[in-house]
Amino acid sequence: MVVDRNRQKIEHKTFKDILKYFDSGDVFLMNDTKVFPAMLSGTKEKTRAMITVFLLRELNPEYRLWDVFVEPARKIRIGNKLYFGQNEELVAEVIDNTTSRGRTLRFLFDGPYDEFKDMIQHLGKIPLPEQILALRDLEPIDEERYQTIYAKHEGAVIAPAAGLHFSRELLKRAEIKGIELAFVTEHCGLGNFRRIDVEDLSKHKTDSEEIIITEEACDIVNHARAQGGRVCVIGNSTLRGVETVVGINGQLKPYQGWTNKFIYPPYDFRLGDALVTNFHEPQSLMFMMTCAFGGFELIQRAYKEAIAKKYKFLAYGDAMLIL
Repeated sequence: MVVDRNRQKIEHKTFKDILKYFDSGDVFLMNDTKVFPAMLSGTKEKTRAMITVFLLRELNPEYRLWDVFVEPARKIRIGNKLYFGQNEELVAEVIDNTTSRGRTLRFLFDGPYDEFKDMIQHLGKIPLPEQILALRDLEPIDEERYQTIYAKHEGAVIAPAAGLHFSRELLKRAEIKGIELAFVTEHCGLGNFRRIDVEDLSKHKTDSEEIIITEEACDIVNHARAQGGRVCVIGNSTLRGVETVVGINGQLKPYQGWTNKFIYPPYDFRLGDALVTNFHEPQSLMFMMTCAFGGFELIQRAYKEAIAKKYKFLAYGDAMLIL
């Protein structure tokens, strides 16, 4: 779907038609984060109740400390031990509560760090969004399919879904047309799928995500804008990352750190002439950001039309190009 803010018009196209809307000198700005197998299935000590742990953020590699989400979390308390693997190859201890579902774990693993990471890779599974797992089981093909073709830097718990639509052939055609590619890294977390349950949006607390914006990416974007080129931001995670650090003058700046920026209407974007985004759940961070970029009433109308025409939603669903 193509949503034109200026003409207040909605069109229906195939994704490959995206190239018709851009010219030589324009930029596709993309998130090259890579999803890692962050979902661990295990049991709780004594009761042997089944639990699922989602690895969110590595706090200290030396001490094997991680921030995680636990499902179900209600009976997981500080001091509990959790066991993972058919033969309980990996053990973790809960050392802190961070949120209602959040915990800090210390993995009790004495081997070298590389062996510990290999163990995580071996025991972990790709953490498909729970909305998809509620409909079906994880399939082997998901390990390849739930990853952009340009994924490079491991650290995401969820895939930057807007990028899943790009094929190598399409990127090559973009290159031939003279469209430049620039990459930033934002390690997408589960907080993107948390429903917003406060009436005052300014009081919603967004989970922090690590972002890395290189000087090379800044040079590509800033040079294109100086020459009159347009920047098409691929995905809401990319948009949040660059809006965190873009200057008042619209110049993108190198940065490595964290962002918990929550973008909702009304919002004055400093970077981005277009946005590619999937169709999201209502009352989600990503839906709010899409409304901020495209205009609340126009996006509401686009969603109603998408539902009427049976567009697919969520990570494996269809996409929207907002001009």
